[in-house]
Amino acid sequence: MLSPSSASVVRETLPAVSGALDEITHRFYTTMFAEHPDLLDGLFNRGNQADGSQRRALAGAVAAFAGALLGAPEARPDTLLSRIAHKHAAVGVTEDQYAIVHKYLFGAIGEVLGPAATPEVVAAWDEVYWLMAGALVAQEARLYLEAQVRPGHPWRPWTVVERREETADVVSFLLRTTDDGPLPPALPGQYVSVRVRMPDGVHQLRQYSLSSAPGGELRRITVKRLRGGGRTPDGEVSTLLHETVRAGDELLLSAPFGEVTLADGNGPLVLASAGIGCTPMVGMLEHLAATHSEREVLVLHADRSPATHALRTDMRRLVRELPGGRGEFWYERPGAETPGVHSGLLDVTALDLPAHATAYLCGPLPFMRAVRRQLLAAGLAARNIRYEVFGPDLWTADAADASDAAGAAQPA
Repeated sequence: MLSPSSASVVRETLPAVSGALDEITHRFYTTMFAEHPDLLDGLFNRGNQADGSQRRALAGAVAAFAGALLGAPEARPDTLLSRIAHKHAAVGVTEDQYAIVHKYLFGAIGEVLGPAATPEVVAAWDEVYWLMAGALVAQEARLYLEAQVRPGHPWRPWTVVERREETADVVSFLLRTTDDGPLPPALPGQYVSVRVRMPDGVHQLRQYSLSSAPGGELRRITVKRLRGGGRTPDGEVSTLLHETVRAGDELLLSAPFGEVTLADGNGPLVLASAGIGCTPMVGMLEHLAATHSEREVLVLHADRSPATHALRTDMRRLVRELPGGRGEFWYERPGAETPGVHSGLLDVTALDLPAHATAYLCGPLPFMRAVRRQLLAAGLAARNIRYEVFGPDLWTADAADASDAAGAAQPA
């Protein structure tokens, strides 16, 4: 908890600091990478740096955590911290790196705020930072211990057993550990980081959901090739994987992480996805089928067309294998050869949703926000709606959406 004096200062300065956080984080990253270019080698995503999403995610996380310390009703510090800790563990963040971040972040705060950055203001926000850092360090230490890896070293070599072309832009890799050690523990819905060396010699990391059940000798990841447009470049890691990785090649994968995992129990489930967001859902379905689950499971998926729906055959097969399985599919361009599907965007308003269900969402942020609002309006409790984000989580926007959703949930 913040000390009373710091809480007063943070409450008074939060609007001004929040308004300047985008500029603060821009200067922070620019200066830190100029003096520590090694951090770009295998720790930070260059694509997220280039488009500004990492900067906005950091700004949103700091503002959301400060709001939580002040008792903002829409803030969820437990969810925020857990998600960040899993992302950090998946790329090998270590405790000593928080001191480096602190140095450059507070240097940027002083530059941007100028005279407004009085000793009292800096001390109060310094307390916010170290409360957040301390909580993350503790969670990350626990995650490394549970994953049975050394802190900062979650990596292990895997051999590509098979490469499967799922669609024109999606490929799956079936993987087996290169060594003879036991498989790292995994839960349905988790992801792994893939660490690759780029042509310029710099290592880059990307996270991919496990699109298979966590048991068995093989693991599967399913990778969509990200194609740019205009000023947006192609995804460098996905392009490299698509163009160069074949059966017999070796990939360096982290242990599995991620806090959006399939809950135990017998309660009903709603799995809603769009595009490549189907991957963690298929992993969950594989697990349910492998364990002969009799849970009621409503699978909802939206895509541009059947041809772009990755793992479509797997998803339909798994729905049929589950005694309580039911699937609904939406395509913007369904085609005459696809009977029994919906045309257009995913819409749950006309569906018979299972009562007291736990819902999992994965896909683009606008899709998840829209579906979340529909589920809340249909009576699902906000605490039972969970989501997974590919890339940085934009906490500022999400907090606003959470506030809206909380209001929508009141009649229920």
